[in-house]
Amino acid sequence: MQPQSSRFRAVLTGATAFTLAAALAACGSTDGGNKGDSAKAGDGKGAATATGSSSASGASSAPGTSAPASSAPGSPAAGSTSAAPAPAPAAGSGKVLMPTGPQAAFGKARDTAAGQIMMTTLAGPKSGVSGKVWVWLPPEYNDPKYAKTGFPVLTLYAGGQSAGYNTWTDNQLPIQEVDADLAKQGKAHPFIMIMPVQNLDSNEAKALECADIPGQPKIGTWMAEDIPDFVRANFRTVKGRDGWGLMGASTGAFCSAKLALQHPDKFKAAVPIDGYFNPDSPLWKGYEPDRQANSPDLLVAQGKADVRILATAGGANAYEMKLVKAWVAKAAPPLTVEYFEQPGGKHLTTDFKKMIPDTLQWLTKNLAGPQSD
Repeated sequence: MQPQSSRFRAVLTGATAFTLAAALAACGSTDGGNKGDSAKAGDGKGAATATGSSSASGASSAPGTSAPASSAPGSPAAGSTSAAPAPAPAAGSGKVLMPTGPQAAFGKARDTAAGQIMMTTLAGPKSGVSGKVWVWLPPEYNDPKYAKTGFPVLTLYAGGQSAGYNTWTDNQLPIQEVDADLAKQGKAHPFIMIMPVQNLDSNEAKALECADIPGQPKIGTWMAEDIPDFVRANFRTVKGRDGWGLMGASTGAFCSAKLALQHPDKFKAAVPIDGYFNPDSPLWKGYEPDRQANSPDLLVAQGKADVRILATAGGANAYEMKLVKAWVAKAAPPLTVEYFEQPGGKHLTTDFKKMIPDTLQWLTKNLAGPQSD
């Protein structure tokens, strides 16, 4: 187990300049030092019916209801059954991947000012794992003008155990509304947002750490294989990895960094917000080689992943800054890691809310936007 103090979380902040903020992705207003920030929102948590070269810089100046889903053009089918996606389609010559089916059944989790968040249970054929997945489609997706357009995909990982919930669906973190507004201004891509659970048990002693821990459910395969297949089966996406990004805070930061480093063929960019990088689940006991193979702290220095990462730290926490800076310094080409720091940043959801625009704009600069043939 790593020291308790290494389990902090941070995030981005700033208006025109990219500076850093610290925030909890899960807790509402607590100053958390623990990795298990397990607060669940009252709205939309499981309420639906569906069962580098390293470039480290200190301060950069740039950068609940159960009603069925709607049947707007391009929307997946509404309903309450689990989803079993088809294999990913073969590559063609165009820029867009049209949905391959079969179409999953979704229930409505909650409404936002930018459209509803849907939910389904994904039964992963490759992993054997079944878990909840929330989906938000940008307003452009169902606009007839974009009927043949593929959209970039952003997968969001929560803080805490995220067993049965995902805090990115919470109205405290209105990333969907912010993205819709920035897209209208031409400042951010209209992203398809995918928000899965990360664990199948709320007990932190059973944390799966987004990995295939021997003898445990293959949640790593579910995240890296089944979820992308599910997305391609149901939605129009950008072909290849260039439109696929990951972001997470706290425990979710660990997941976003690890999955990007392990699967550079699937993901191009990641934003680990206030993360830790050393796997410490008790379930790794007796499987040290496997633990090391799933350690972002080791993967970052291997020089095997051509991906772009933005790692953040909160300026109010000296230990956290030291931890993240040390990780950034290990990055080996072709990996590119940028570091940003929020002066005085604390672990508050209210701080994180302020950082959402900057994270989306950074991802927009580093991922392909909507494509059409």
